[in-house]
Amino acid sequence: MIVRRGLPVLFCCAAVLMAGCAQVGAPRPEAPDAVAADHAYRQGNFDAAARDFLALADAHPRDGAFYRLRAAEAYLQNGEIDAVARMLPDIRRRGLQGDEPVRYDLLAAEVALSRHDAAGALTRLHFADAGLAAPLRMRALELRARAQAAQGDALDSARTRADLDRLLGGNDRAQNEVQIVATLKSMNPEALRNEAAALQPGDPLRPWIDQALHANGGALPVVVLHPNQPVGTLIPQGAQPPQREGYAPARRIALLLPESGPLMAVAQPVRDGFFAAYFADDTGQRAPITVYDTGSTPADAVAAYRKAVADGADRIVGPLARDAVSAVFAQGNLPVPVLALNQPDGAQTPPPGSAAFGLSPDVEAAQAAERMLQQGITHAVVITATEDWAERAALAFRAQFESRNGQILGEARVTDGEVNYSTMIRQTLASVPTSASAPALPGAAPAATTTPAAPMDTGIFISMRPQQARLLLPQLKLAGYANLPVFATSHIYAGNYNPGLDRDLDGVQFCDAPWLFDATLGLPRHDDIVRALDSARGAGGRLFAMGMDAYRLLPYMDWLAQHPDSYLPGATGQLAEDRLGRVQRLLTWAQFDNGAAHPVAGGLQTSAAPQ
Repeated sequence: MIVRRGLPVLFCCAAVLMAGCAQVGAPRPEAPDAVAADHAYRQGNFDAAARDFLALADAHPRDGAFYRLRAAEAYLQNGEIDAVARMLPDIRRRGLQGDEPVRYDLLAAEVALSRHDAAGALTRLHFADAGLAAPLRMRALELRARAQAAQGDALDSARTRADLDRLLGGNDRAQNEVQIVATLKSMNPEALRNEAAALQPGDPLRPWIDQALHANGGALPVVVLHPNQPVGTLIPQGAQPPQREGYAPARRIALLLPESGPLMAVAQPVRDGFFAAYFADDTGQRAPITVYDTGSTPADAVAAYRKAVADGADRIVGPLARDAVSAVFAQGNLPVPVLALNQPDGAQTPPPGSAAFGLSPDVEAAQAAERMLQQGITHAVVITATEDWAERAALAFRAQFESRNGQILGEARVTDGEVNYSTMIRQTLASVPTSASAPALPGAAPAATTTPAAPMDTGIFISMRPQQARLLLPQLKLAGYANLPVFATSHIYAGNYNPGLDRDLDGVQFCDAPWLFDATLGLPRHDDIVRALDSARGAGGRLFAMGMDAYRLLPYMDWLAQHPDSYLPGATGQLAEDRLGRVQRLLTWAQFDNGAAHPVAGGLQTSAAPQ
C-alpha cells in the first residue's frame, strides 16, 4: 500500500526547489539516458521520475547512490514518505558527493519527523547551513524549526524561522511569519517576557516576541536609546576645508511618495519638509532629487523603487505606507539602501544598509513612562482614546512602566462623542485618594467631608487628541485630582498657539518634536516656515519636521548604523539608529502654561544641527 502524507504548506513549491538542488555545487555528469527522468521530475510527474531514477541506478552502478537519492527526492515530492524511508538504507551515503550528503540528511530528517522522532531529525540536521545554496538552506531551516517545535523548544524554533524568513518571499514568507507568531504565542506570556529580557537589545527575535505579546494584549518595553555624541564633528584636513565626520553625500536621491489617494494629505507636508531641508542645505553637495509616485498599492511602491534604482538613484527615501514599506523590504537585500518613512508591518526589520523612520506613538509612550519614573512617580492611571495609535501607546506605556517596577492602578478608554467622563473617572481612579474639599462630579456619590491628599508617587498618563483632553482635564480637577501630574503623548498638542482652548490643559507635560519650539539650532525657524507654508501648520508640523529630518539623515545613515552612541540633532528629536535598523527619536518635553505650550527645564534640546 502506498502512503502519501502532505508536505508542509510552506514548501508547496518544493518541486522547483528540489529540482534546483540537483544543479547546486559541483554537479556530477549525468548519463545521457537520464534526460527522460529529469524531464518527468521537472514536469511534476514524480512517480514516473522515481521509477526512471531507480532504473538508472541499476544501469549505472557507479552512480547508483546518486540516482537512488534522486528517486527518494521524487518520492518525497509525491508525498510518499514511507517509500523514502524504505529507500534510504539502500543509498550508500559515502558514495555521494558535493551537496548530495546534505540532501540525504534532509530526507532522513523528513522521515524522522514523520515518525515523531524530533531528536533524530535534529541529529540529522546538525550541520552548518550558512554556506548552503538558498533552496537547501531553506529546507534545512524549516525542518530544524519543525523539529525544535516538536521537542517543545518554542523559542529556538521561532528563532530558526526568523532566520528562514529573510530567505523567503511571497506567500511562503507570509505563512512562515504566521508560524513564528503562533509558535511564540504557545509560550506563557510571562515566560516569554522573561526570555525577551535576557536578549540583547538588537536581537532580531525581539520584534517577533513583541508581536506575539501584542496578540495577547501585551508588549515588550522599548529599548530607549540615550546617545551622547552628535554627528558631523569637524575634522581638520590640513590646507583643505575641514570635513564632517560620518558625512557621505548622495549622488542622486529618489523620494517615493503617493501623489494621490488617502495618504496624499500626509505626504504633502513630508515632501515640503524634505525640500525645505534641501534648499537650506549649504554644504555645496546637494544631489538632484526625483520624486516617484508610489500609487495606492504595495506593488506600486515596489515598482517605484525599482524604477528609481534603474534611473541611477544611490539613496532612496520612502515609501510612506506601512504595507508599502513591508513590500519594499520583503525584496531582501536591496541593491540601493532605503530610508523608509514608516515602520513595516509586524516584526519585519529593514534589510542591511536600510533603515525605518517614523513618528511612532509607542516610543512617545515609552519615554513618558521613563520620565514619570525619573520624577519618582511609581503608580500610574492610564486613560487613552480608542484609535489604533492610542491603543499602541497604552500598551507601550504599560510595558515600559511595569518593566521598571511601576504599578498601573487603573486603565480606561474614552470614545469620540463622549463628553461626560464622571463614571469613568470614578471607576478608574477608585484607588487614588482625592484632594480635600473636592466638589462632586454630576452623578457622583457624595464625597466625604475630608479626604487624604493624593499620594506624591501617583500620576496620570493620557494619549488622546486635544479635543478630548480639554474635556477630560477639567473633569479630573472637578473630581478632586487637580494635584495629580498628567503626562501625555504629542497628540494632545494641536501644534499652534490657542490659549483660549488650551488653558484647560495647564500643567500637562507632553513629549514632542523640538522643532515646534525651535529647540534645535541650525534649522529653519518654525514660525517663519508656518507663515510661508500651510502644510507646516498645526499637526502637519510634525510631518514637515519628519521630512526635514529624512533629508538630513541621508548622508549620515551609514555612520549612525555603525555608531549607536551617535545622534543627529533633528527636527523631530535626537535621532539615533538601533541595532534593528530603526531610527529612534529622543523627544523634547513641553508643558502647558496659561494656555501656551513651552519647553520645560531639562526638556530643551539645544544641540546644533550639522550643516
